[in-house]
Parts: sequence; C-alpha cells; structure tokens
Amino acid sequence: MPVMDGAWWFIGGAGAGVLAALSGARVAIRRSVRRALRAERRARSAERMAEIGSMTSGLAHEIKNPLSTIGLNAQLLGEQVDELEIPEAERDRLSRRIGVLGREVDRLRDILEDFLRYAGEFRLTPRAVDLAETVREFGDFFEPQAEQQGVRLEIRAGSPAPALADADAVKQALLNLALNAVQAMAEDSEAGPKRLEIGAAAGEDEEVGPAALVWVADTGPGVPADRREEIFRPYFTSRRTGAGLGLAITRRIASEHGGRLWVEDNEPRGARFVMALPMSGQRPGEGARACPTDQGV
Repeated sequence: MPVMDGAWWFIGGAGAGVLAALSGARVAIRRSVRRALRAERRARSAERMAEIGSMTSGLAHEIKNPLSTIGLNAQLLGEQVDELEIPEAERDRLSRRIGVLGREVDRLRDILEDFLRYAGEFRLTPRAVDLAETVREFGDFFEPQAEQQGVRLEIRAGSPAPALADADAVKQALLNLALNAVQAMAEDSEAGPKRLEIGAAAGEDEEVGPAALVWVADTGPGVPADRREEIFRPYFTSRRTGAGLGLAITRRIASEHGGRLWVEDNEPRGARFVMALPMSGQRPGEGARACPTDQGV
C-alpha cells in the first residue's frame, strides 16, 4: 500500500506540473499574440504616417516659401512706414497693422513647423542611456522657466533608469509635457501652489515589458477620464493658444521608440503623464505595468 500511495503522489505531482506548464504556455501564447497585434498596429500606423508625410510635406514646404516672402516684405514695409513724413498717430496705426501681419506670418510658420515634425519621418538614434540622467539635465534646463511661471520644480531621478533611447528626442518629449503642464496650471482658476514633478525610474509596463518610466506630473485641473485618449489626437486642444500637436508629437516619440505614453490622475490633484520606453538590452512587449510614482507631487 505505501507503494501505491507513493505512486499516487507521483502521479498527482506530475499532473500539477503539467497543469503549471500548460498555464505558463497559455500566458506565453497570450503575450505573443499581444506582441503580434501591437506590432501589426505599429506597422499599419507607420505606413499611414508615411503616406501622410509623403502627401503633405511637399504642400507644407510650398506654403512656407510664400510665407517667408510675406514676412520679409512686412518687415521692409514696417521700416518704410517708420520713415514716412505723416502724422504720428497715422504712423502708429500703420505700424500696428504691419506688426499684426508679421506676427500672423510667424504663427503660421510655427504651425507648419509643428506639422512637419509630426507628419515627417522621425530619425531617431537610439543608444543605451540613463534616462534618470536625462531627466536631471532637462531639469537644469527647464528650472528657470518654471520659476518664471511661479512653479516649483521637483526632480525625482535618483536611481538609474537604463533605456534604449534617443536622449534628444526624450528631452523634446519632456519639454512638450512640461510646457503643457505649466500652461494647464496657469489657466486653472482653482489652482493652489503650482508644483511640477519630473522623474524617471526603472520599472515594468504591461505592454513594453522591462522599461524605463519617465513621468511629468502637475497640480493643475487634471484630465477627465473620457478625454484621456482624445487629448493625444492631432490638432485637439482646449487651450486659447497652441496648435494642438505637442501631445500628439510626444506620443509619437514614445511609439517610435517601441514604447507608449499615457495620462492618469495625479494625487491629490492634477495629471501625470507617463512614458514607458524599452529598457536597454531588453525587447519590448512583456511585463506588467507598475509606475513607481504613487506619492504625487
């Protein structure tokens, strides 16, 4: 009988091992399917963006050329008006109108530049970098602007956050997010103390897998749950100024790295934008999301 008991123990153990193996296989299959679907979506998106860029970049350049001519002529006209022997009030009125013309030309040129950055080809140069260091460098750069806007900047990037990334592109993404946060706090009529937290840490993401997580958190009005995808659409904006391409460009920067960008609540108040980029030496697509920024700003 002891032999039989041992046999049943052996069979039961083997069965449990088979079930565990099957469960692990199912998890691996699901992850593989998710990776394949994400790769397919990225491929379709890249193809669509290539078509958009091909069709529109030429048109944008054709618009930029006459805009430059208009801007130059407005500048020359302003100089000639200053030399006219006419009443001062009339000269001031003409100068104001010419000034408006020049500013509108500059605004349209900026819109075209933003569009070309969004629709054009992204030329990234990924390499192994520590995004914690990148964040610290960006903090040194952005701190004077934050202080000018009455915003207290906090940098949380003490531990290494290794990633395979283009550091310059990441800094551009951080600038877009930081400017967006500062403007949101400036337009918030119920804002208390203005604080901006920028940080980086190593972690995990449910889509990217082992990842360097970079975040920008503010104490502004936050983003309603039903608008958290809408705000990343090109030309969507609720602001009085801006073309509505900053967040779209930032999400594309994350996507071109094989990562992603999302927004969530910042406790106790505000919004937190989180970018997950593949960790250096790792392949994107596995893991579970865990953003180590739960303390808020």
